[in-house]
Amino acid sequence: MGLRVLAAMSGGVDSAVAAARIAEAGHDVTGVHLALSANPQSHRTGARGCCTIEDSRDARRAADVIGIPFYIWDMAERFQRDVVEDFVAEYAAGRTPNPCLRCNEKIKFSAVLDRALALGFDAVATGHHANLVDGVLSRSVDQGKDQSYVLGVLTREQLSHAIFPLGGSTKAEVREEAARRGLTVADKPDSHDICFIADGDTRGFLAKRLGSAEGPIVDQGGEVVGSHQGAHGFTIGQRKGLHIDRPAPDGRPRYVLSIEPVSNTVTVGPRSALEVTSITCGSPVWNGPSTFDDLTVQLRAHGEVYGCRFEEIGGGLRVELDRPATGVAAGQAAVLYSGDTVIGSATIVSAS
Repeated sequence: MGLRVLAAMSGGVDSAVAAARIAEAGHDVTGVHLALSANPQSHRTGARGCCTIEDSRDARRAADVIGIPFYIWDMAERFQRDVVEDFVAEYAAGRTPNPCLRCNEKIKFSAVLDRALALGFDAVATGHHANLVDGVLSRSVDQGKDQSYVLGVLTREQLSHAIFPLGGSTKAEVREEAARRGLTVADKPDSHDICFIADGDTRGFLAKRLGSAEGPIVDQGGEVVGSHQGAHGFTIGQRKGLHIDRPAPDGRPRYVLSIEPVSNTVTVGPRSALEVTSITCGSPVWNGPSTFDDLTVQLRAHGEVYGCRFEEIGGGLRVELDRPATGVAAGQAAVLYSGDTVIGSATIVSAS
């Protein structure tokens, strides 16, 4: 007997093909588009995400082609509180959040899954590029599109009610299949982070919400080398847009090393000063097998993978890297893997 499945349909090609595959497999599928913006743009022109009126229409047309019921759920208020406001608050605290990760955690696999289960659905299906077999999450065969990192925050219970039909296909194969199925989104461009910042100007977005406050840019010795209009406009490892008054003595580029929101101070220095080998994390989520080998950690979406070892300390983790990493920012997730299998995740607190 098939499952009752709620297919989250963003209006893009991945979620459309995912819904089509689930329906073709004999499950009872209902499509739902999440309205995440209180004031959606009419068209995607200039938009980077999946929150436009055009996207909802694309999702509806795909559902019609597949032959499944379709609804729009208004999640704008929840999205504003749990993703947008969290994003702003994290930057205000000197951290660098990942809004896609937070959306998966708080919206798609908390608010949506909770509602789906309450309505009698057995599972939620999405177009994420990741594999899920018997509740165990692992990387997609398409390493360039793999999204297991942003799903690493999900609990075992949430994964037990999730379906990711695309993990065994490349993006090119998904597009080819969409065309064969007559889905008009076959050639639709991918969305880009961050969906709620349509013009891609993160610094401008934060300035409107947090205001501007002039502060110093200092070198490692504490000497003032420039000024800024708000520490929230920077992230660890940033090189461009620093507006430093004078070059480093050795003439080499300088990077953001630390952000202190209380004193509104940004410290810069050489790339070598960004290197860390020890990372302290909080709020671990264990969602994979309890025995593992070939342990690695990924510190950013589509970022490098590092061999590592870890120990649990005081409700958190200390992760020791086999080689130095750069640009490690508090607020990002450290997702642990055994080979291609996700073991768990934790939020980065500090690194040294």
